[in-house]
Amino acid sequence: MSWTPSSWRERPAQQLPAYPDPHALETAESCLEASAQLASVTENRALSAKLAEVAEGRGFLLQGGDCAETFAEFGADKVRRSFNLLLQMAAMIRTAASGEVVKVARMAGQFGKPRSAPTETVNGVTLPTYRGDIVNGPDFDAKSRTPDPLRMLEAHRQSKVTIDLLKAYSAAAYADLSEIHRAARRRLGLGFEHATPQGDIAQPAELFTSHEALLLNYEQALTRWDELTESWWATSAHMIWIGERTRQLDGAHVEYARGIANTIGLKCGPTLEPDELLRLIERLDPENRPGRLVLIGRFGAANAPRRLPLLMRATRAAGSKAIWSADPMHGNTVGTANGRKTRALPDIVTEIVTFFQVAAAEGVHGGGIHLEMTGEEVTECLGGRSGLREEDLSRRYLTHCDPRLNAAQALDVASEITRLIRHHGRSEADAA
Repeated sequence: MSWTPSSWRERPAQQLPAYPDPHALETAESCLEASAQLASVTENRALSAKLAEVAEGRGFLLQGGDCAETFAEFGADKVRRSFNLLLQMAAMIRTAASGEVVKVARMAGQFGKPRSAPTETVNGVTLPTYRGDIVNGPDFDAKSRTPDPLRMLEAHRQSKVTIDLLKAYSAAAYADLSEIHRAARRRLGLGFEHATPQGDIAQPAELFTSHEALLLNYEQALTRWDELTESWWATSAHMIWIGERTRQLDGAHVEYARGIANTIGLKCGPTLEPDELLRLIERLDPENRPGRLVLIGRFGAANAPRRLPLLMRATRAAGSKAIWSADPMHGNTVGTANGRKTRALPDIVTEIVTFFQVAAAEGVHGGGIHLEMTGEEVTECLGGRSGLREEDLSRRYLTHCDPRLNAAQALDVASEITRLIRHHGRSEADAA
């Protein structure tokens, strides 16, 4: 089938906003087409090469960041704290992982959010749902909630600033990596027999960016042709993913993703059947290229033991080179008595444990983790060493969408992942 960056427009599209001003939309898209790319082809190819190693069982994908970035809460310190948190988590996991821990941030483009309904009603007033700052605003009034295509330009500008900050922090972290790795070993209670290979420290702290490719108008405008590789590339990020609500086989989002050369993520939830997954893999990764596709399971602690084995078994039988990664956040969201959404760390950990157990049982490399988290000291998820309870949520519940792990909770999760990788690595060695 022929493909162009705009061929998605011929397919049914879910989760796209209804812009009231077509001329303004056309103007915004034209401005983006002339704007700077946010991720170079060279960097995109480097990420795919690293993930090809993960696909072969040599390495681990650490992907994490905000549920949704916002314009109002952006700042250099916020970016720095999330960057440092990813480095600390990667240093912990590296003590157990075989190969590099590839760090991919949900950052510099994660401005859109899928929603369960197109509108919401408050006190008899019905307005469009808040779909993330790239589309509209969170305030419940007609002006804020009207989709505005010029917001795409602000999202691009902020993403560019974020990437510049990440590159600066990466260069600055070069001098601190030894201490970061020593601190990771202290937190894990390890000695120097688990020291990180010197090669990991003697190079800059490399970090890639990612987001859900939800707003296809934005993605198309930032798609570029590369003469050297003779391929189309998404330059909005190094990696993009297709969400649970937009993975229709003949839908617009799968159509767009199949034609770009980047690494693609695919969210896999409890309603996904093995035969549908195999058709999606064939559509998105027909060459079965290592590093091309990441399957991100998001089942919930209760569903994972029943649904994940079927999908892992199917991909292994088909010989798929796709990486399996766990998203233990989205399937474990619950409501509280006061109407807030939250997630409990025990449920998150339970799904992670199930992920590694099932991967080991099915002969699949448990290759990654995908987390909604922040370096900010928020109180949005329950549990952890700090013992956050439901009555604590109101202290710093800041998210506009889904609850995030705070820094301490994210490090607790990294510690558990490290334990599981070490345990299952020993089990494989004993079996051999």
